[in-house]
Amino acid sequence: MKRLLEALSPGERDWRVATQLNPTRLPAHIAIIMDGNGRWARQRNYPRLMGHKAGVDPVREVAETCAQLGIEALTLYAFSVENWKRPRHEIEGLWRLLRIYLRRELPNLMRNGIRLVAIGRLESLPEAVQRELESVMNRTAQNRGMRLNLAINYGGRAELVDAVNAILDNARLEGNLDSLTVTEQSVSSHLYTAELKDPDLLIRTSGEMRVSNFLLWQIAYSELYITDTLWPDFSRTELLEAILEYQNRDRRFGGVLASAPALAEETSLILEEEALELPLA
Repeated sequence: MKRLLEALSPGERDWRVATQLNPTRLPAHIAIIMDGNGRWARQRNYPRLMGHKAGVDPVREVAETCAQLGIEALTLYAFSVENWKRPRHEIEGLWRLLRIYLRRELPNLMRNGIRLVAIGRLESLPEAVQRELESVMNRTAQNRGMRLNLAINYGGRAELVDAVNAILDNARLEGNLDSLTVTEQSVSSHLYTAELKDPDLLIRTSGEMRVSNFLLWQIAYSELYITDTLWPDFSRTELLEAILEYQNRDRRFGGVLASAPALAEETSLILEEEALELPLA
């Protein structure tokens, strides 16, 4: 938090929003569905790839801001398993942009102590992309700051299938397949994000009201923040405003905020009233 304030100019909008944040209630893990690149380009009569190119700068700004705030993990939805349905030239352009981004941003990742990790079915990516990802992941592996997850060729359902298959494979190796019992804990420990806390905050840009097969298991109790802003226009200010709104919400995880004595008293009164209405035996 201190690092971010030192990087901002007092009085500017970013600084004003940042000073309203409670440093003790920051989300540990933020996930973002980066949507709207194509619409951003279409509004300007640009090719779709120009929208993807314009979306690179917000990635840098958001990652750097989260690192300066002390966020533990940031997960960005970069390419889904369904995105292979897009035109071939667009997909090939995306891979070129990704490789350029990885090479260009490595110094920034190192300077901010960010560890890059790619999650998804990476074995299906072009070999050149796999090599570039592996190189940057290896170079940043010893960084001790924020973990930046790039979800590439990722799908929430595919992740769950992979987790269950990994559980079955382990059971076969250990010879206890017949007695195997799958639990929530065993599934969680085999997800791509097994080492991380589940996202506290899920942000989606472009105003779409769906989660698009993203982190389906992990976002069970995430706070959702939907903005009409298209991803290339998403700024540090809006990120900070999303975190501020998150801090103003009550997270109950299926419970209630009332104190235990008050709950007990309320329950007792309800039961007494219902008892009076019961017919005598």
